[in-house]
Amino acid sequence: MYMYLTHTCNFPTAYTSFSQQFILGATGDVVKARYTYTYVFEGGQWKIAHHHSSVMPEGIDIAKPITEAEVRGLFHLWNDALDTLDPDAVAKRYAKEGVLLPTVSDIPRTDYGSIKDYFVNFLQKKPQGVILESNVMIGTNWCQDAGIYEFDLLGDKVKARYSFIYKVEDGEWKIAHHHSSVMPEAQLAGRSSGTTIEDAEVRSLFSLWNDALATLDPDKVAQRYSKSPCLLPTVSDTPRTDHESIKAYFVDFLQKKPQGKILESWVTSGPDWCMDDGIYEFEMGATGDKVKARYSFVYALEGGEWKIAHHHSSQMPEQIVPKAMLEEAQAAATA
Repeated sequence: MYMYLTHTCNFPTAYTSFSQQFILGATGDVVKARYTYTYVFEGGQWKIAHHHSSVMPEGIDIAKPITEAEVRGLFHLWNDALDTLDPDAVAKRYAKEGVLLPTVSDIPRTDYGSIKDYFVNFLQKKPQGVILESNVMIGTNWCQDAGIYEFDLLGDKVKARYSFIYKVEDGEWKIAHHHSSVMPEAQLAGRSSGTTIEDAEVRSLFSLWNDALATLDPDKVAQRYSKSPCLLPTVSDTPRTDHESIKAYFVDFLQKKPQGKILESWVTSGPDWCMDDGIYEFEMGATGDKVKARYSFVYALEGGEWKIAHHHSSQMPEQIVPKAMLEEAQAAATA
C-alpha cells in the first residue's frame, strides 16, 4: 500500500490508493479491485471524503474482434456441418446453453442432446442453405445475423427467416440462439380463403369480447379465443395458451366486474386475419375503479367466425416507470 500526504485549502488531507481483495462471506468468492480513499480531518477525526473502487482491468472482458463479413461467414461453418450429414457435428456448432427454435418442430431445443435429436431427422433431407438477406449487429464477444435464407432439400427450394446470435465460448464463436421460421406469406397462402374485413368491423370484434365479460361467465369469455390462442394478461406473468388456462384467468378477473371501452385504435387486416392495437379503459363494477391499459388483439378466421388468436394487454408505462424517467429516455433517444 502507498500513501501520499498533501494539504488543500489549509485543511489537512491524505489519500491512499492501491489494490484490495475481498472475501465475500455469503459465497466464498474472492474479488480483487483497485481503490482510492481520500480522507479529511473533520471534527477531530479522519473521515472518508472520496472513495473510488473499480474492477481490476485484467478482469474485464476484452472484445474478440470480428467484422461483418466474418459474422456472415459463421453461417458457412454451420452449413458445412450440415453437409457432413452428421447430427453430432451440427450440434457441436451450438453453445453449451444454446437455444434452437427450429423451422419444423414445435419443441424448443435447449441442450446438446435435444439439438442433435432434431438434426437426426432434418439431415435426411440433405439440406444446404444460402443466405439471401442478412443484417448484422456486433457487440462485445457476441454478434447477431438475422435475415432470410433458402434451403435446397432434395431438390425442393424452401425459404425461411432466421436469427443467429453467436457468442465466444472457449475461444470459439458458437451459436447461442438460432430461430428459424417459415415465411408468413407461404403459411397464409396455403390456408387462406381470402376473407377480408373492414376497419369498423375489426373494431366491433372488441364488443363481442366485452359482451362476454359482461356475462361474468369465464367459459363464455374463453370461447372468444381461438383453438390455438395466446393470452398475455395485464395482471398475470403466466402466458395462457389453451381454453382451460384462459378460463382460469378470467375466473378471478371477472370478480372485478370489468367493462371496457376503446380509447385509441389502430387496425391492420389481411386475408383471414386482422389486428387491432391501441389503448382501452376498464371500469371495475365491483369497485368503481377505472384502469387504462395498452392492448393488441390479433383475430383469425376459424370455422367461419373471427376468434382472438393473440391478446396482449399491459399496464400503461407511466404506471410502472416514473414519468420523468420516460421523458429523459425519450430526450436521450432523440438527442
